[in-house]
Amino acid sequence: NILHLPTVKTHMYTTTTGAMKNAFGGLLSKYRHYTHTWIHETLVDLLAIQKEIHPGLFAVMDGTTAGDGAGPRLMKPVVKNVILASADQVAIDAVAARLMGFDPLSIKYIRLAHERGLGVGDPREIELVGDAGLADERWDFKIDVNSHTLLAWLSWFGPTKFLQKFLFHTPFVIVPTAIGEFEQDGLYWPLKYRKVAEQWQAETSWGNLFTEYQKNGVLAGRISA
Repeated sequence: NILHLPTVKTHMYTTTTGAMKNAFGGLLSKYRHYTHTWIHETLVDLLAIQKEIHPGLFAVMDGTTAGDGAGPRLMKPVVKNVILASADQVAIDAVAARLMGFDPLSIKYIRLAHERGLGVGDPREIELVGDAGLADERWDFKIDVNSHTLLAWLSWFGPTKFLQKFLFHTPFVIVPTAIGEFEQDGLYWPLKYRKVAEQWQAETSWGNLFTEYQKNGVLAGRISA
């Protein structure tokens, strides 16, 4: 059996990321970025493989603090205090997408998995148990546009995607990698997202708990002043 433990957040390539996308990072090698142009199809194939090999799949998705923005890294943490759980990887991703404010069937990987019978992607066919009011929540999350998302789109989906074998399959890969790291860690983090993260850590109960974990040595990383 496989237990997936994803979080509720947006993603610049797939709109949302959850149980199905969790397999992308966990089951593929360091060359998984080769598939970004076909990432939706890749996620569906990975789910089909898992269902063929393993007798059971289950996901518990953490939405206590959800991620809004240009995920997976340039996001704003938003406290939502939601936990989702399901043996249907497609259904849990569909419910999470709907909560975030997206139409699940407009997200390609959810629609393709639904059409292949790998799970239920239509919220009208999904039974929610537990917090009944959750079905009516819409968080209006958005995929922010910035230089990083623009360059990523050009690399994998835009008119310059024909360059991807040169950019990402050769030693030249160090150049786009360095540009991405500079944008995320050297530009957007210090100018915007560090303040956002520190505010979450200082002003929310989950952020306070995170600080306690750091003080107790459970988590690595700098403790905000």
